[in-house]
Amino acid sequence: MQPGLLPGDWLLVDPRAFAARLPRPGELVAALDPTEPSRWLVKRVAAITSDGRIELLGDSPEVSTDSRSFGAVEAGAIIGRPWARYWPLARIGPVS
Repeated sequence: MQPGLLPGDWLLVDPRAFAARLPRPGELVAALDPTEPSRWLVKRVAAITSDGRIELLGDSPEVSTDSRSFGAVEAGAIIGRPWARYWPLARIGPVS
C-alpha cells in the first residue's frame, strides 16, 4: 500500500481542530518533532495513554520516525489536523 502523503507534499493544517478535544486513534495530526522541535511531523494517532500522552505512528512503519523511536508526545505537541494537500498540483485534494 502506498502512503497517502509523500515527501514534498504541502498541506493545509487546521490549528483549532483539537482545541476542545484530544485527537482520536486513527486521526491524522501534525505535531512538533520531539527530536527536532523546529520540524513538524504528520502522523496517525495510534493511542492515547492513561496519562494523556499521544502515541504517533507513521503510515510506513519501516521508514517512519514515530513514537517507536521517541515515545509518546504531550498533547501540547499536537499542532493541528492536516486536511488538504495544495502542492504538488497533480495531487491537490483532501488528506485523511
